[in-house]
Amino acid sequence: MGDEQRTGAFPMLENVATWQNLMFLYESAIKEVRTKLDILSEEFQNNYRYNPIEYVKSRIKTPENIVKKMRRQGYEITMENMVEKINDVAGVRIVCDFTSDIYRLVKMIRNLKEFEVIREKDYIANPKDSGYRSYHMIVKVPVYTTTEVVKTKVEIQIRTIAMDFWATLEHKIYYKFEGNAPDYISRDLQTCASIVAQLDDKMLSLNDAVMRASDRLDNSVTED
Repeated sequence: MGDEQRTGAFPMLENVATWQNLMFLYESAIKEVRTKLDILSEEFQNNYRYNPIEYVKSRIKTPENIVKKMRRQGYEITMENMVEKINDVAGVRIVCDFTSDIYRLVKMIRNLKEFEVIREKDYIANPKDSGYRSYHMIVKVPVYTTTEVVKTKVEIQIRTIAMDFWATLEHKIYYKFEGNAPDYISRDLQTCASIVAQLDDKMLSLNDAVMRASDRLDNSVTED
């Protein structure tokens, strides 16, 4: 794509230096979040011999997807509106084994003094109509440059492995059909979402039973 065509499609890119600076801030904010998560993981492993985080993914939205979202929401395509209105330019996804881990991590993130939580949405307690389940947090993260500290927004999504599998498939279907999947596919997705929720509940119950049995075994060995 030529420069003229590119800036016509994405007017935000006309000021290249400003755009690159903003992307630097978003990338740095993601690094800050991932560093904090690494520290929390190590601390939890040291203190409890258990890590609630299975793995972490991160991404920066492409200019194409940023523009699509701004147009869909009726915003003028400017960098100012992107920073002010679009909360998920920078995104971090935390994947856990169990739903209890999700809420444990939510509390841990809330307690991070460096992070300012500005919005939370619990799609586990209140799933979307599609069946989507996850916990979303929008946080402002301090990014330290040579001249200032810039609080930069990052969306954090926390979900189980099963939720992540379902959401990945739903995302592919959404883009395959441009948001207009046939009714029978949408119904099947909702059915799968219910099965995933039941699986998460069953796996959590099973894990709780294993932990109780392990505690009883440890107590028995100690008494002997």
